[in-house]
Amino acid sequence: MVKVLILYYSMYGHVRQIAEKVKEGLTAEGVEVDIYQLQETLSEAILAKMHAAVKGDHPVFTHDKIGSIPEYDGLLIGAPTRFGVMAAQVKTFWDATGQLWSKQALAGKPGGIFFSTATQNGGQETTALTCVTQFVHHGMVFVPVGYTFGGDQFANEEAHGGSPYGAGTLAGADGSRQPSKYEQEFAIHQGKHFAKIAKKMSGS
Repeated sequence: MVKVLILYYSMYGHVRQIAEKVKEGLTAEGVEVDIYQLQETLSEAILAKMHAAVKGDHPVFTHDKIGSIPEYDGLLIGAPTRFGVMAAQVKTFWDATGQLWSKQALAGKPGGIFFSTATQNGGQETTALTCVTQFVHHGMVFVPVGYTFGGDQFANEEAHGGSPYGAGTLAGADGSRQPSKYEQEFAIHQGKHFAKIAKKMSGS
């Protein structure tokens, strides 16, 4: 059975919710999924000042687990934006994968990304691009969603997250906005789309 790893960081819970919907799409296509949250890099004092939400129940992906990533058939990364780029917690994970890079242990494996920004113009594409460079250096194959979700991807009546790069949500400037029905369905679609590609690439 094809097995996919989801790694995400979520300070306010938005990326966690999208991650769970992406997982739903993957499992609907018969793919086995492991989901972890990435390690926190900020102190409890700083998190309190930022009014960070309580972390979810997913286990933490500690750096000693990095060596297990090549065992998976695909990797999906969930990242909130910080000034148009992936959050430092996600970059810290990538910075710790040098041993995998030196062996090109992930070369040829599919990779994808989903994200959260405060506003529609706050990095729904640039955040994804900062992750694509990581995939490229590892020799991975970036799997975008493109416009395969169709329909409302072309709608402009209301602001929504998501782009051809992957599923996304808008959190609002104060973090109070929660993923919409459209954004959740987009994330499920990304999971299904990624599962199909991963199965093709693994020969399943």
